[in-house]
Amino acid sequence: MSTTATQSLPDQSKILLGASLAWVAVLIYASSNSIVSLLADIGANNRVMGRNVITYCNLLFVGSLMSMVPMLLMFWRDWTFENLRALTTKHWLILTLSALLSSALTPGLFFYALEHTTVTNVVLMGRIEPPLFLLATFLLLGEEFEPWSFVAGLVALCGAVVMIALKADDSSFVLGKGEIGALLATLSYIASTLVARTGLRGIPLGIFSIYRTAVGTVFYFFLAIYLFGPRHFEDVFHPVVWQWVWIYALIVVIGGQFAWALGLKYARSGDVSLATSFSPLAAIVIAMIMLGEDPGPGLIPGGAIILLAVGIGQYGRVRRNRAQARGRADAGQTARDNAMQHEGEVNFKGA
Repeated sequence: MSTTATQSLPDQSKILLGASLAWVAVLIYASSNSIVSLLADIGANNRVMGRNVITYCNLLFVGSLMSMVPMLLMFWRDWTFENLRALTTKHWLILTLSALLSSALTPGLFFYALEHTTVTNVVLMGRIEPPLFLLATFLLLGEEFEPWSFVAGLVALCGAVVMIALKADDSSFVLGKGEIGALLATLSYIASTLVARTGLRGIPLGIFSIYRTAVGTVFYFFLAIYLFGPRHFEDVFHPVVWQWVWIYALIVVIGGQFAWALGLKYARSGDVSLATSFSPLAAIVIAMIMLGEDPGPGLIPGGAIILLAVGIGQYGRVRRNRAQARGRADAGQTARDNAMQHEGEVNFKGA
């Protein structure tokens, strides 16, 4: 018995480490929108020859390039000739579609939304994602419908509506370009996650992640050139851009990805789900602290409703885990299984 207890100590330590890293990753991703907006404001107040060189497009493009560093370090072993030869034409089509949606269209729309509205509004518009995502996985992928999670998503959406409805007159919610961009980004994110869940079943995680980011960055580059002209990225290599983009890259892209990957590897599924449940409230509070945004008088009642949604979701998760217990430890899931299970729980992840 003492031997079993001794063997369980390292496992408990890994689970605790994984849970801690999952919380760190969620907080980092919750701060990503605020960090992006703050850096763009710094560029606007420190123009070079009259231009803001720290644009949203430059941040997204350079950040995406830098995100390749941790991916290569974590997943280079997946890029073998055997794995590549095993991929079919259908696999490559799924990879390319995922790259277009998740690494070009979705972040591009999120950055567009941040350029035209507040971080708080972007976060609140994103609350439509959880219930829609659950419906989509049920109707399109045939996954088990989770009624408690669906109710939790609807309650959280009601909390967002309350926060929006109770905003003061001087900061009242208007369905403008930014809000529409955030809504389209959310729909694009749902589509990209559905493609990811479908495509990863036969594709190694490393090939999927690296190809998706690399090809998506190329897509975004040429799309921006087409929309905004050939001079759109003329300042992308300016020293001021790289001076400040390292803050974004180190904290959000590299730090967030490492914490998220290790959290998924070691944490129990329930611990990761609990952490991600607090992502919207964390994002709003961080926007208040970093950017001085005022969510208005709806913060307390709306936040209380969102917390109620978290409780409902956790209650349903506990019931489901007890009903589905088959003698397999929750922590025994692979990182690949966890990655797909939680792919839709944290919205925009920086790049």
